Amino acid sequence: MTERMLQFVELSQKLPEKRSAEERKQDFGEIYQGFARARAEEQASRCSQCGIPFCSVHCPLGNNIPDWLKLTAENRLQDAYEMSAATNTFPEICGRICPQDRLCEGNCVINKGFESVTIGAVERFVTENAFAEGWVKPVKPDHEIQRSVGIVGSGPAGLACAERLRRKGYEVHVYERQDRVGGLLTYGIPSFKLEKDVVERRWKLLEEQGVVFHLSTPIGAGTGEMSLADLRTRHHAVFLATGVYRSRAINVPGSELTGVVNAIDFLTASNRRGYHEDPGNDVALHAKGRRVVVIGGGDTAMDCVRTSIRQGAAEVTCVYRRDRANMPGSRQEVYNAEEEGARFEWLSAPDAFLGDEQVSGVRVQKMRLGTPDATGRRSIEATGQHAIVEGDLVIRALGFDPEDLPGQWEEPDLAVTRWGTLKVPPRGFETSLPGVFAGGDIVRGASLVVWAIKDGRDAADAIHRAFEDGSLMGQDTLEAAE
Repeated sequence: MTERMLQFVELSQKLPEKRSAEERKQDFGEIYQGFARARAEEQASRCSQCGIPFCSVHCPLGNNIPDWLKLTAENRLQDAYEMSAATNTFPEICGRICPQDRLCEGNCVINKGFESVTIGAVERFVTENAFAEGWVKPVKPDHEIQRSVGIVGSGPAGLACAERLRRKGYEVHVYERQDRVGGLLTYGIPSFKLEKDVVERRWKLLEEQGVVFHLSTPIGAGTGEMSLADLRTRHHAVFLATGVYRSRAINVPGSELTGVVNAIDFLTASNRRGYHEDPGNDVALHAKGRRVVVIGGGDTAMDCVRTSIRQGAAEVTCVYRRDRANMPGSRQEVYNAEEEGARFEWLSAPDAFLGDEQVSGVRVQKMRLGTPDATGRRSIEATGQHAIVEGDLVIRALGFDPEDLPGQWEEPDLAVTRWGTLKVPPRGFETSLPGVFAGGDIVRGASLVVWAIKDGRDAADAIHRAFEDGSLMGQDTLEAAE
């Protein structure tokens, strides 16, 4: 049914219906409504089925995007889902939070003049329809492999690794220091981008598949904590997917003032409130009635901006040292934030936080763009001009660095890079400790969810190969994991 495709010359790009800014500011529900079946099939038919699918090339998972778009256009929705799920462990999550404008959609060959295919929205529709039809089922292994793998961290890398290993027949135990599964999917990303029942639904599927979760179980060297050495005696192999949670500091005067907080603390508190849990220090980490200044230009900064608006901030300003075109976050997120009332101070770098004990504002130095570096990103130069941005809640959202795992875990032989990430071989996953593998942000540094999923899948395959070729034998008898 090739005639169903290449409809981009007749059909314009249509995005899913979006709730009005005034409506969506009142709650934390997702802002996009999702496609109806007819609209999803119509939009999928806009694919040109090009000879070199740059959408797939620029997808970290190498998703077979033109194939499942064609199947969707032909109303072969179960086949479309199975094609999508073959390369992506969590398509319902990627369809919602992947920055498609920088990946698949941004590299669609029909983008110029006709606008790209709405790949993310179709991916979300295909997966949600599959759940509604009962096609998404836990994949039970054909046979059990008498080997056990312990996974530290239940973010996207850990969950993807767990699913793939369990599918092969391994006994899989996931250790999570929080009381819910998901890592930043649960406690970092706001519900208006990813409603939490989407994560919980996948969590339950993994449990049905046979993955065992140990919640509120931190790994460390403190009293009552399980050590990495303990894990290595319990399991034949260990996969570290802890992510990166240490907020980057801003070394300017006034950083110690009350009201200057880290993005992860602010977002975690907000998500805990969504679960009706006590976030701790509620007043200090709530934006209601306050003038909020968010420092940063990535997706985490946009999450803080848009969360502050929903909490009832008096005003919200985002301060970023480059201009809109050079902002690392999703362009759509910036547009959504502006619709909701956020203000942006471009080409502004924090110079000092002002106030006596309580922060009252941010002094910024105005910047200008310089020449591009080897990657094409333009440098910035100070102009010597300053301005004051008033605010009594300042949120630092400059990204995340890895925690000191060798120090915290008292594992000096666990090698790290000069950036503090865990050291693994090129295109490999085994750390300096035999039988201990790592992937996701703790190896890459802060990155995208889709890259974490890829690392989890690839690490599972690497662990399986190590068992198959005999390079990872494990112990014949291990203490049964509780």
